[in-house]
Amino acid sequence: MDWDDALPKPKPQAAIGDNLATLSVSELEARIAAFASEIERVKAELEKKRAHEAAAAALFKR
Repeated sequence: MDWDDALPKPKPQAAIGDNLATLSVSELEARIAAFASEIERVKAELEKKRAHEAAAAALFKR
């Protein structure tokens, strides 16, 4: 027995461009929720990076 076979397989992630025709209403709603939470996560990271960039710019403009 291969040890890789004993590990649980990761669930496939929703990806942009996937075929949506085969998904149910509940699966589509779950994808929307997953993408919405990912958008919020990306926005939070973007704000952190913008704040860091602004702080660096302020420091070097002195």
